[in-house]
Amino acid sequence: MEQTREWLKQARSVAVLTGAGVSAESGVPTFRGKQGLWRTYRPEDLANPQALHRDPRLVREWYNCRRSAIAKAHPNPCHYALADLEQRIPEFTLVSQNVDDLHEQAGSRNVLKIHGDIWLVRCTECGRQHIDPRPCLPELPPYCHCGGILRPGVVWFGEDLPQNVWCRALEAARAADLFLVIGTSAVVYPAASLVRIAKRAGARVVEMNIAETVITSEIDAFLPGPCGEILPKLIS
Repeated sequence: MEQTREWLKQARSVAVLTGAGVSAESGVPTFRGKQGLWRTYRPEDLANPQALHRDPRLVREWYNCRRSAIAKAHPNPCHYALADLEQRIPEFTLVSQNVDDLHEQAGSRNVLKIHGDIWLVRCTECGRQHIDPRPCLPELPPYCHCGGILRPGVVWFGEDLPQNVWCRALEAARAADLFLVIGTSAVVYPAASLVRIAKRAGARVVEMNIAETVITSEIDAFLPGPCGEILPKLIS
């Protein structure tokens, strides 16, 4: 902890990768594992264009459930600590795999949401998109003014990451003096590749998680425990 605190003080460029563990501490169900199940479906069964085409109402029912759960959540101390850290570091980039808006609610401004935004809806026909903050969409499936079905503005299985956001995330990883990996399993690619990219570019990499992951043996420091406890202590 003391060594990481010293690295943080010295760093002029910090990049952070956050995952589901950060939101889970606010009560948001994780996408995988037992919490990821809905009825008898796995996320992989529903989070893809084929499922939307096959049964758009079912897919939107599931996303209504997810939207409702996220709407009840509030930022936790890790979210607030990251927003505070952004004010202290000259160059700070927060890359998040989470599709909720808890980082923004806590005050973070430079957030790169590489897996999209659950509050964004996009027409499958005309491509028009807008933010819809309602916890539940009353019409299932929801339709655009053009008659096309509205889908969640998130990255589904088999889809590419938003190119402009991903390029900025790569730039941040390559430029970082210190790279923090918080609450992610580090098994979802290409997001997980940012860790090794930052390391190869010369950054010190620090992981915060409740358990070791596949990258733990490759990094400079591992801080075990809930991120809502670790990060506020680290920057105090």
